[in-house]
Amino acid sequence: MLRNGANGDWIGTFQGHKGAVWSCVLNSTAMLAATASADFSAKLWDAITGDELHTLQHSHIVRACQFAEQSPKLITGGYEKKLRLYDLNKMDAEPFVIEGTPDKIRCMAWHQDDKLLLTSYIDNSGIGVWDMRTQKIVKTMETGKEVTSIEIIEQGQHITTADGNEACFWDGDKLEQRKSFSQEWKVESASFCPGRGRFVVGGEDMYAHLYDFASGAELECNRGHHGPVHTIRFAPGGESYASGSEDGTIRIWETDFATKENGDVQNGS
Repeated sequence: MLRNGANGDWIGTFQGHKGAVWSCVLNSTAMLAATASADFSAKLWDAITGDELHTLQHSHIVRACQFAEQSPKLITGGYEKKLRLYDLNKMDAEPFVIEGTPDKIRCMAWHQDDKLLLTSYIDNSGIGVWDMRTQKIVKTMETGKEVTSIEIIEQGQHITTADGNEACFWDGDKLEQRKSFSQEWKVESASFCPGRGRFVVGGEDMYAHLYDFASGAELECNRGHHGPVHTIRFAPGGESYASGSEDGTIRIWETDFATKENGDVQNGS
């Protein structure tokens, strides 16, 4: 579904997949959308009209898809243990296939002007760092458990990940961990707002937690979901954040930085 980010209003629905949709993304202009599904396909959509433009057939479940930022490219990955790179200007051509992934892919994120690609896995810990110029893994960012969420913000300066009971924060240039915070429950997703000095975490305890980054102190614990929180992300300005849950709902939570001008956002709506 496509929704208004400020108030959650429904805009439209992309219809066509015959299995669970594991990943959905917009390109940088919000003109195109891509989805990855358990039906062994990824799809490219016109984000304005909702029309399906292309079905990209795979031989197994597709877990992740991402548009490149600096070029007209789309990359997919999943249970095939390979990456498929599509040229959006030549969608009738076969994709460029990159072999050698250590395991089934769970998450992906482009980094450093699309020179690098970060990948996490279903059954293996760590994040593989691919040099897309050589199509080789050049580094592994070590983690204790399998990484379930990767966020890269502010032109790649900050990377936030979730694995096991940890929310981890990385230096985007050095690809080294700066800080981590442990929880008493499994963390599924985390998001950082460096300008506000806050981060949010969601997971198996079904709550949306807001923390102070400097001290790690919990500032808010928002209740409302009735299932694990699988994804959580700040709005660009940090005035709100959204959480998506296994209970079939997305909730938009207003932070204490929200102003009266943002009155469309309702706490817990």
